[in-house]
Order: sequence, then structure tokens, then C-alpha cells
Amino acid sequence: MPRWKALPDELDPEVKEFAGQLRRLVDHSGLSIAAVSDRTGYSKTSWERYLNGRLLAPKGAVVALAEVTGTQPVHLITMWELAERAWSRSEMRHDMTMQAIRISQARAALGELGTSPSSPPPASASSSSSSSLASSPPSASPAAPPSSGPKSKLKSKSKVKARNGSGGVGSLTGVAGPAGVSPTVPPQAPQAPQAPQAPPSYGAAASSPYGDASGAPPAGSPDRQRRRRKLTMFLAGVVGALVVIAAAVFLTDLGGGGKKKDETKPTVAPSTSETDLPAGVECSGADCAGKDPENMGCGGELAKTASRATVGRTLIEVRYSKTCGAAWARITQATPGDKVTITGSGKGASAKQNGTVNEDFDAYTPMVAVKAGTTAKACAALVSGETGCTE
Repeated sequence: MPRWKALPDELDPEVKEFAGQLRRLVDHSGLSIAAVSDRTGYSKTSWERYLNGRLLAPKGAVVALAEVTGTQPVHLITMWELAERAWSRSEMRHDMTMQAIRISQARAALGELGTSPSSPPPASASSSSSSSLASSPPSASPAAPPSSGPKSKLKSKSKVKARNGSGGVGSLTGVAGPAGVSPTVPPQAPQAPQAPQAPPSYGAAASSPYGDASGAPPAGSPDRQRRRRKLTMFLAGVVGALVVIAAAVFLTDLGGGGKKKDETKPTVAPSTSETDLPAGVECSGADCAGKDPENMGCGGELAKTASRATVGRTLIEVRYSKTCGAAWARITQATPGDKVTITGSGKGASAKQNGTVNEDFDAYTPMVAVKAGTTAKACAALVSGETGCTE
């Protein structure tokens, strides 16, 4: 007797191949299904379903079987991926088939419900009974009770009218029968043809419950809502225009006032430049003319030598500070009594400054306002009679 059952014929070829590979691994290992279940952690029932093709083994079970049987899991997982895709396609086809079956069953049920004799049989029976009573003579039924005369005919006709809705057989269409099955047409449908036949004596044309005769639309009518929207948009546009005009006027006033203030306010160059000076700097430009560069904070790192010259052993330099916009002359290695002069590019007394060497053997002059260090010139007159200037 073979160990394995034949795989189902409806299985996909890839699923069959994968199930056969699992069977070969189990056979090669010599383990029983119970032993495989114990070592992999999956139940015996589950492995029977996996190996018989009734259920696709999960990836974890495949990896566990590969470890138990000493097989490389890479190729086995590849086969499992192909089988998993085929299994998904089979399930999708099965779901579509079941859905088509359910749809056909629902259509058949609805068709039987629509053709079920709900109301016509009672109407036909009552009409046939009334017609038989009307056609048979009174002498044909001597044993009939007294109530089977004209009164019974009226009762049967009234029953037919009550069942038919408005007294005609043709008006049975769409009217609920004894079982009350009429999901599409409401019971008010048979009264629709009677609306145009209403006599004018009832005052239908004279007055209307909806207020149409007054000419004004109802409160919730689309016309009134449309008018309200138009009015709201118009008011919003007016308000927006007013806001724009007010803003323009306000900004114009601010601009004009600023211009007037600028016209009336005197322009003071030193005050504007002082706000841009770094900390420790006391002057800039013309304000520095005639002042000590060290006391005004223009020396040190803020100054550099623009030009220099040697007279004998004495060195004269033009020191320039771009931050202060000023220059001064410095003399070193000099003799007490030697004089140094700085001349700027401007005119007047402030464009030329002098300095005299004391016991420190060096000196520097006050500042002159210049735009560049190359526009200033330093000259020296030594006690020995020698003179010289920077280029």
C-alpha cells in the first residue's frame, strides 16, 4: 500500500510539484509525519494537509522542514514562492466562481419572487364568481338563501373593487397584493391618473397649499437661496473695496508724513555715521579732523600703513583708518625736535596737521579726513636739516 495518496487533479502544476518535493524530503529523511510534527512544531493534521495538497504549507513550516531534513532552504523557498502565487491565483478563480454562482442564485430567487401570483388570483376568482352570479337566472338556484340576490352582487362587486384598488382589473399593476409584496411602487401610484380629472368646484385652481398663487417663492426655495447668495457676495465685495480704499489712504498718509518729516529734519552726516561705527570708535570723516587717533579709537587694529619713507635713519609713515575715514603721520627712530607733517586732499586748516618728536624718539600727528590712504602725504623736517616726504 503506497504511503501517500494521489494529489487532487484540480491542483495547479506548480503546487503539485511543490507538494511532491515535500513528500520526497520526508521520504528521504525516513521520518514519519508524527516525527516531522514534533521536530518542526506544526501539528500532524497540518502536515497531512500540506503533504496531501489540501493546504499550502506556510513559509515557516517549509524552513523548519528544511532544517530537520538537512536541506538548503533557498531552493525550497523559491519553489514555495512559485506555489504560493499559483495557489493565490486558484483561490481568486474559486472566489470569482462562487461569486458568479451566488449572483445567479440571487437572480433566480428574485425572478421567482417577481412572478409569484400575489394579487391576480383572488381578483380573477372574485370576478369570475361575480360574472357567474350575474349570468345565472334566479330560478337556477331555488335553494339559494335570500341574500344571494342583488345585494350579494353588490357585495361581490365591492369586494372586487376593494381588492383591485380603483375598480378595474388593469389597475392591479404595481399594487400590493395580500402578501404585501411591492418593493418598487408605493400604494399612492394608482391615484395619479385621477389628479387631472379633479372638478374646478373644489377650489383647487383658486387656492394652493404651497402658496404659489401669491407669486412669492417659499422660504426654502432655490430662488430665494440664490438671491441670498448674490446679496451676500455683493456685500462682501463692497466691504472688500472699502477696506482696500482705506488701506490705500492710510499708506498714502504715512508716506506723505514721512516725506514731510524727512524734508523738515536737517541732514547731519556725523550723526548717521556714528550709529554705524564699531564699539570704541568716537568719530568718522570730518569729525576726526584735528583729533588724536588713539583717543578716538582709530588706531591699533583699525589702522594700517598706507605709505612710508626714510629720511636718514628716521622712518615716516602715513597711517590710515578706513573705519574712521582719516589718516595721520607717524615718525619713529627720530631725534627730539624733529617735526612731522600730514597733508590731506582737502583744503583749509584741518587738511594739514603737525607733530614734534619729544624724549620718546617718536611722535604722530592729529588726523585729517581722507577717503583713501593714498591721498594723504607725510613729510619730515629733521633737526639735522634733512627733509623728506612719502610718495
